[in-house]
Amino acid sequence: MKHIGFIDYYIDEWHANNYPAWIRQDIEANKRGFSLSYVWADIEKKGKLTTSEWCKKHQVSALSSIEELVEKSNFIIVLSPDDPEEHERLSDLALKSGKPVYIDKTFSCDLDSGTRMFKLAEEYNTPMFSSSALRFSKELSVYPNDEVNLETIEFVSSLGPGDFDSYSVHQIEVIVALMGVKVLRLKRLGTRNGRLFIIEYEDGRQASFLQMPKAPFKLSIQLKNETGIFLDQYSDMFPRFIHAMLDFFERRKIPVEKEQTLTIMAIREAGQKVLEKNDEWIEIKKY
Repeated sequence: MKHIGFIDYYIDEWHANNYPAWIRQDIEANKRGFSLSYVWADIEKKGKLTTSEWCKKHQVSALSSIEELVEKSNFIIVLSPDDPEEHERLSDLALKSGKPVYIDKTFSCDLDSGTRMFKLAEEYNTPMFSSSALRFSKELSVYPNDEVNLETIEFVSSLGPGDFDSYSVHQIEVIVALMGVKVLRLKRLGTRNGRLFIIEYEDGRQASFLQMPKAPFKLSIQLKNETGIFLDQYSDMFPRFIHAMLDFFERRKIPVEKEQTLTIMAIREAGQKVLEKNDEWIEIKKY
């Protein structure tokens, strides 16, 4: 039996509360010789379950240190989805382990820390990836294909909810998955609660993503031949994402390229800089 371990900043959060059931369902359905076995969390957050209470609820063993978790686990998931500034610190020993590591969205708080994390993983030959679950939705799974790909897409427009810090990664992930990594610059238009970001690529193609607090996730793809595609939902994304993650653990084949993840972090970092600027282009950093 091989063991999965969770590392988290505090364990009682949405991803940690939902991943166990999905992981166990996929393990059972695909007869994987895995077990979700261990947890280590850095802090106890007021108003949340303690680590001990969470472990009892989810039938997982709490360990006393990151060192113990990395030693006992075959596969490691670094959570802390809404506190990406903790990821570099929390993942350090895991990335030195040589064991497959998944780091939850948002991968890093900026491009520099993300670059350091990939460099550390490569130095220790540790397979590692990060992604938004939207990438794995049923609707997006058919792309790219012969009709919709880097050569045929002219413009992508994404709509989605939430605040910039926690939710922008989802829309940026989809754009980069469809349009690639050769981004040039970004600007923001709109209002405080209706933020419209424009991404320009080196070849002149563009993409946009609009954030409004309660908007649904939707996507439009405009092709150069004047035809287009509209996705009015992203379905089945979490089970499909969990399946991809466990396949990665089993086969050590990385499902999302490093170049895409770092480009997503560079776009997000530029987006943070233009939040208080209206209609002003800013260059997107290169890694």
